[in-house]
Amino acid sequence: MEKVTQNAALEQVTAITNIRIFDGNQIIAPRHIVVKGESIISVGGELPADATIIDGENATLLPGLVDAHVHTSIGGLRDALKFGVTTELEMNGDFTKRGREIQLKNVNDVADVRSAGMAITAPGGHPDELLPDGDEIPEFVLKELAKLSEEDRESMLAAYAHDHEEIPQVTTVEEAVKHVHTQVENGADYIKIMIEEGTVMGVPGLPVLSDEILKTAVTEAHKFDKLVIAHVLTALSSQEAIDLGVDGLGHLFIDRPEYTSRLVMSIAASGAFVTPCLVLNSSIIGNPASELANDPRVHSKLSSDWIDILNSSFNTFPQGNMDNSFKNVMDLHRAGVDILVGTDVAPVPVPNLGGLAHGASVHHEMQLLVKAGFTAIEALQSATAKPARCFGLNDRGRIAEGARADLILVTGDPTINISDTLSIKSVWFKGVQQRD
Repeated sequence: MEKVTQNAALEQVTAITNIRIFDGNQIIAPRHIVVKGESIISVGGELPADATIIDGENATLLPGLVDAHVHTSIGGLRDALKFGVTTELEMNGDFTKRGREIQLKNVNDVADVRSAGMAITAPGGHPDELLPDGDEIPEFVLKELAKLSEEDRESMLAAYAHDHEEIPQVTTVEEAVKHVHTQVENGADYIKIMIEEGTVMGVPGLPVLSDEILKTAVTEAHKFDKLVIAHVLTALSSQEAIDLGVDGLGHLFIDRPEYTSRLVMSIAASGAFVTPCLVLNSSIIGNPASELANDPRVHSKLSSDWIDILNSSFNTFPQGNMDNSFKNVMDLHRAGVDILVGTDVAPVPVPNLGGLAHGASVHHEMQLLVKAGFTAIEALQSATAKPARCFGLNDRGRIAEGARADLILVTGDPTINISDTLSIKSVWFKGVQQRD
């Protein structure tokens, strides 16, 4: 009986009509699409006689959104999907292929996820300063575990146990090679390195691995055709990462030294992408995301714990200012650097990691990109087609024949007013319309 139901779902034909379509790059002329099973089978053209019609009432259809920098959990993936974020890219955590098989078995109501596995960092280096001391599971994680079903809880604990059996130590080039191999064996989709000495995080003097060790890790990852993304928060560490040959910067440098123009040229010449996480920079300098938290389109979808997190901030670098970040991201954008939407949100609500929440912060990030000087269409490209292309996710990020039917239908026109992305009418994940 189950097989018959699954086959019926695969044969289901749905037409979403009377819509404005942003295809990941631009608004296009057709006003309807047809979905069969998990895929878009046509954009425009004749409507199949057997199609179930969904009238979009002149709303706007977008590709499912991509968050190109998260640290996630089953709950985080669920929240992401509520906001039309159909893919999360984890930059340090448990959701490698092996982790997905353990944690997401028979879990269907969550966004898709890809992962770097455990990042390469020095013993005691970032992000250790953000985590509680000791080997026990942190209280805030236990609090989240208590909310899960027994099956979800066991899956999360199994993944946690696997990833904490032996915290990977990297102190030599040999250990860097071994670390990359371990992540690849676990099914890491890309590799992450940390270059963080702590000033921006309010803890100057954090240990950082030598350029020789980091360069070895980058070279080894490239042997496996894996992208390498660097955690960097300053201009100096950004240039170091580019000199090491990374493929992307996981943050935007928060300072703006006199050599910024040379750094921008260096990043552009390298071909690296940048995921600025403006929402994080804003939080780091002490700005809570209270306007977002108070938006009824947001607080109706999030728990009170996450709303409290949005109403707080990191506040580790209050001497910073957003004008520098806005100028930096616009300089990169004008230089032709691919700018991707990312948030750096934590897997669970953590009191000292404020201003960020799964799903909601993707919409906030697009708003901040527009505030910096992006057009609304450019901000949408940075959350759809660009991250899909940069990470080789060729089945998503666009509305086109043959693409996966990850879709978000919103009231209004976010290509003119970016805030309309939050006016969500429906979300489809792999062709399945999600229930509120």
